[in-house]
Amino acid sequence: MLIDSHCHLEYKGVVEDQAGVLSRAREAGVGAFLNISTKQSEWDQVVATAMRETDVFASVGIHPHEADGHADLNRNVLLAATSNPHVIAIGETGLDYFYEHSNRETQANLFRMHIDVARETGLPVIIHTRDAERDTLQILTEEMEKGAFPALIHCFTASAEFGQKCVELGLTISISGIVTFKNAKDLQAAVAKIPEDRLLVETDSPFLAPVPHRGRPCEPAFVADTARFVAQLRGVEPEHLAEQTTANFIRLFSKAAL
Repeated sequence: MLIDSHCHLEYKGVVEDQAGVLSRAREAGVGAFLNISTKQSEWDQVVATAMRETDVFASVGIHPHEADGHADLNRNVLLAATSNPHVIAIGETGLDYFYEHSNRETQANLFRMHIDVARETGLPVIIHTRDAERDTLQILTEEMEKGAFPALIHCFTASAEFGQKCVELGLTISISGIVTFKNAKDLQAAVAKIPEDRLLVETDSPFLAPVPHRGRPCEPAFVADTARFVAQLRGVEPEHLAEQTTANFIRLFSKAAL
């Protein structure tokens, strides 16, 4: 069994045929899905899907692109949302300095608030980071010093050094279809060295379709293509990678009923 540890089932390119998308993924061996929210207005929808589909779980959080629109979000609102039995994660949150759709300070404040709630609840915080390695590591390091919390770097594309430091801090790292791209040689080298007990796979569906599906909306079924590529990259059998990443998911997202 594989698990798509990060997908957006309510987004255009997936939601129009959500039932078909889930069916095709199940046929491809995907046994569970973590449906990610990026703003508060999506929380009810991702939870509703998780309530309807027994193998779908939900996250609640604010993407850094949406930070300016949630600058005054009260931590107790986020905390209350995590009490739903179908919510197994917090996020995605983090820092994005590539697009900078939101103020950097506001992004950082919300990132820290998500971490604070993760620390209190024990739910993993799902981290988006792009062109912000230094500040992401600084926040993670400072917050870990206040008290440990479970966390995941999703759609890992950063440097090998960043990945190693995240592992040292106790984080798990999730790999998307980007690793299959021809120009991703540095990423491929980094992925080959991630400890196997810290590794997950994802689609970030409907984005980032892996080879051989480039140019199409990404579906959770395609996590099987990414997993096969990663297994070959690491010199292991696909079945071993599937078993290991599923075990890692269950350990990290312990609230998931799997």
